[in-house]
Amino acid sequence: MAYKIFIDGQEGTTGLKIHNRLKSRADLTIQTIAEADRKEPEARLKMIQNADISFLCLPDAAAREIAALAGESSRILDTSTAHRTNQHWDYGMPELDKNQRTLIQKSNRIAVPGCHATGFISLVKPLIQYGIADAGYPFVCHSLTGYSGAGKNMIAQYESEGRNKELNSPRQYGLDQNHKHLPEMIAMTGIEYAPAFHPVIADYYCGMLITVPLHTRLLAKKMSPSILQQVFAEHYQDQPLITVKEFGEKPEDGFMAAGSLAETDGMEIYLCGHAEQITLMARYDNLGKGASGAAIQCMNIMLNLPETTGLVLHS
Repeated sequence: MAYKIFIDGQEGTTGLKIHNRLKSRADLTIQTIAEADRKEPEARLKMIQNADISFLCLPDAAAREIAALAGESSRILDTSTAHRTNQHWDYGMPELDKNQRTLIQKSNRIAVPGCHATGFISLVKPLIQYGIADAGYPFVCHSLTGYSGAGKNMIAQYESEGRNKELNSPRQYGLDQNHKHLPEMIAMTGIEYAPAFHPVIADYYCGMLITVPLHTRLLAKKMSPSILQQVFAEHYQDQPLITVKEFGEKPEDGFMAAGSLAETDGMEIYLCGHAEQITLMARYDNLGKGASGAAIQCMNIMLNLPETTGLVLHS
């Protein structure tokens, strides 16, 4: 029996990516809504109620609206920001803690993590969980991402022939320190204060590199970089999509390219630096583990399918 899947908003970047990745799976049947009904709440609601799993790939307001109309028995994965800190929704990061997979498996309401938040949480949650850093530690987060994460309009700008010359160089944004991913970054790590967050968009399609620098003198537990690496390695040892590299391991040329895991669904975690300053890095695809891959991973868990079915694992 094939499970019935509905993607509400499959014309957007994430929705289209999910559709393209699921359409050839023999264990799934994608339910298609008529073009004339794409914006009709009643027609969309009927599709959701008839599906085994529905993906919401919509703006926040639209996601809230249709989710509120859907019955509690409808199983929904929301890729928007709308429900990520809603206590009635479960956070779609199986690696968050030891109980998260069980919550996802039983849940009818899953909020898929934001791309920036995915890397930050993966790096900071273990520090807080094991008391290595206090909740009040002054975290800083740098994020380098391809332009696909900004949606269809930004993709069109970057790929147009007569584009603005400013698009040729990396551009920092979120300058008001009020990025929409910050609430979940705080809530899912347990930190007291938002990190100083510096997202940068650059002229390549996809791939993400999250960097969190640490001053070891400010940590609650003093430990060597190699011991900290062991903490991360043990924490993620049973996670099929996360690989923790040896301390100090880096590309041969010394440059950490953000796009190296493009078109995959895994994450690599690196720890570099020295005894006084350690750099934590999470590298993955903003469209993979940062979006569609994470959504499919959660869908597999909800349907009791092998977790990595249909995912592209990195080496």
